[in-house]
Amino acid sequence: MTFSALPQRITFLHRLCLAFMLALGLSMAAQAKETVDPTAAPNEFVQAVGNNALEVLRQEPAAQQGDLNRINQLVDEYVLPYVNLEKTTRLAAGRYWRQASAQQQKNLVEAFKGTLIRTYSGALSKVDEVSALQILPFRGDANADDVVVRSTISQRNGPAVGVDYRLEKTPQGWKIYDLNVEGIWLIQNYRNQFAQQINQNGIDGLIDALNKQNR
Repeated sequence: MTFSALPQRITFLHRLCLAFMLALGLSMAAQAKETVDPTAAPNEFVQAVGNNALEVLRQEPAAQQGDLNRINQLVDEYVLPYVNLEKTTRLAAGRYWRQASAQQQKNLVEAFKGTLIRTYSGALSKVDEVSALQILPFRGDANADDVVVRSTISQRNGPAVGVDYRLEKTPQGWKIYDLNVEGIWLIQNYRNQFAQQINQNGIDGLIDALNKQNR
């Protein structure tokens, strides 16, 4: 099975959104611009993440060139404390998650992380001095445990694109677990593909398919 790619424009923005997450905490290690406070209002949290990420990516030649080893290091060190990747994977797997053993669940999360890194690494060089994140007025209850923050991202060679971030409130503060680019949610995009592979070859078959494409 081959996991289908999103249209080029949408794929770029998904990559850019993941790139935003790569910078969590890293900006303070390089050149601190804004403090990322996971307990702040959700729109303020996303704004700080985005602003710092854009600045850091301009200073990361290896990441911009798609160095998977470097990107993987950044993910392990800076992304995972702020992103609920297990929840992202669990929701993408849907009802099949409960059928998997604890070890299979762990292996699936790791394989899916590799897929996201491989898929999203190629567009990091798109970040330049004109890239900018604008947070739109917040809708909903900022005190809720699950919220959506809406934004637009500007590009040099194209119109601004709408991006929604779905966040959950945890004891450690907000964590991002899903993204919507121009009406396409990341989890939903993969859910259909995961279900097809699991129906054909089981949980282990899905893990193997992901790992083969990650090599």
